[in-house]
Amino acid sequence: MKSWNDRLDTPGSNGVKPTPRTMADVVEGQSMLVPTPRQVDDFIRSISEGVEVDVRALRTALAIEHGAEVTCPVTIGYHLRTVAEAANEDLEHGMTLRDVAPFWRVRDAKTPTTSKLPSARHSSPRSANAKG
Repeated sequence: MKSWNDRLDTPGSNGVKPTPRTMADVVEGQSMLVPTPRQVDDFIRSISEGVEVDVRALRTALAIEHGAEVTCPVTIGYHLRTVAEAANEDLEHGMTLRDVAPFWRVRDAKTPTTSKLPSARHSSPRSANAKG
């Protein structure tokens, strides 16, 4: 079985493509970014210390950064989990909080994805904020 870090570095069928159908807040035909796990990791690493971003803002910013109108809501959910689990693997192997992607900066009480992330399961918002 692949580790989460192996999954983080697995190339996918990413790129900007026309949205195949309307789903969530994505309308059929819009240009949609299908990001790789590494693109999501890189973006999360760019979030400044002390700043929290909700999932919708993350999707919007990624889309703009890559010249798309929207980011795939399904793919972002998968990749947020991959980034968080890879960071936890790194922490278990002795890396420091400053060396891993600060996935705890992605917060959104209205999105079920963030409740599945390790930080949401194992820490309170106050302790996550202490992490940076």
